Amino acid sequence: MNRILLILGLTLSANALFGQAADYGDDAFRYSELTQTGTARFRGLGGNHAALGGDASTIFGNPAGLAFYNRSEFSFSPSLNLIANKSAFLGATTNGTKSTPAIGQFGLVLTGNGNGSSRWKRSVLGISYSQTSNFNNYVDASGTNNNNRSSFVNGYIDAANSRNISGDALDKEYNTTTNQANSLEAAAYQLFLINGTDKPNNQSGPPYFRFEPNLPLNQRTTFESSGAHSQWTLAYAGNLDDKLYIGGNIALTRLRYTSESTIAEAPIGSKVFTSYSQTNQLTVAGNGVTASIGMIYKLDPSFQVGATIASPTWNSVTETFQQSLSAIARDPNLPLNKNKIGVAPNDFDYTLQTPMRASGGFTYFVGGGKVGFLTATAEYVGYTGMRVSTNAFNSSQGNTDFRNDVKTYVQNTYQNVVNFKVGAEFRAGLLRIRGGAAYLPTAIKGNQDGIA
Repeated sequence: MNRILLILGLTLSANALFGQAADYGDDAFRYSELTQTGTARFRGLGGNHAALGGDASTIFGNPAGLAFYNRSEFSFSPSLNLIANKSAFLGATTNGTKSTPAIGQFGLVLTGNGNGSSRWKRSVLGISYSQTSNFNNYVDASGTNNNNRSSFVNGYIDAANSRNISGDALDKEYNTTTNQANSLEAAAYQLFLINGTDKPNNQSGPPYFRFEPNLPLNQRTTFESSGAHSQWTLAYAGNLDDKLYIGGNIALTRLRYTSESTIAEAPIGSKVFTSYSQTNQLTVAGNGVTASIGMIYKLDPSFQVGATIASPTWNSVTETFQQSLSAIARDPNLPLNKNKIGVAPNDFDYTLQTPMRASGGFTYFVGGGKVGFLTATAEYVGYTGMRVSTNAFNSSQGNTDFRNDVKTYVQNTYQNVVNFKVGAEFRAGLLRIRGGAAYLPTAIKGNQDGIA
């Protein structure tokens, strides 16, 4: 939600936005966070994959768990994401809600034939689709602002005045054929949001200003995002002496993220405008690859331990950032030829490396498994290893500076964490009661709050 927050205080040009290492460091973190994934059973257990087997979730969790299977299986786990946000702005409270169905996971497990007296008891192959992150969100905030410097239009005025650019030059930055401007200030000039004279039909150069600058404003901002980080995973596992279970997987990942943020203003008592707004649209698409290996070992029939290590995901990403301005005139003499003008989009290609992860845990079967089991996992996530690089700049030094700036920002902003998860299952005849919890300490330095 980085870009919507930026426009509340000031407006940045698309080029400046793309040049900020902080934005891409924060994007790397957003695309690296993993939600609780897997079958309903493993979600109910708090996402404990390290030392449990016999579930399709192990295809992308600890692949060694596949080797517990003795028969083939197909599983499907839909999910429903419910979002409820409450925003407070200038004494007004607004609720934002959104619900989206999704495919959390489906998988196919294919077991091999038993090898009789051989120490290598069985081999198992697993194929699955899973959604590791869901980016659906919605935020809505509104209120009345009496501060005459609060308008987002002031950002266009400051930009035009700092450039000391004439009205004729701003006109040349607007293409009437495509209805696109090269800058926000040029788009604002075409919509008469910034002016160099008090006569609407006779705009001139700096210093620029806006009409009726002292009126209070009804302001509203909305942010909506969608998309997901998902993967197709192929896993293979084997069982040695019914004691040591080992496995590995490789996954092809798909990143999709779309967001739209809008800030709108309606001047109270205006004779010129009914309202005007700025909209930012961000579209991100990428593909990547990752792999992991794992093992589970039975110390005795009631107690087993497990561990897994997952490589970073290396993604190739394409990003498009588009902005537009719109205005609705109240004054019939205001010569608005268009109500909406776009700013030329910016495309940016880069590579993204997410954190390396490693986990270890145990499972204890109560009453030999007849009563149920207890399981726990500790998971290390190396957020400081997030990296973003590009070849989009005109010089190799520019590309190097960008990569180093993002690296520095990541290491100054984020920290490595250890997540803790516990779960339990109790059996009563055919009934299974499951529960789990997770403690996820923040990866942001200076913030010691955790999410359970």
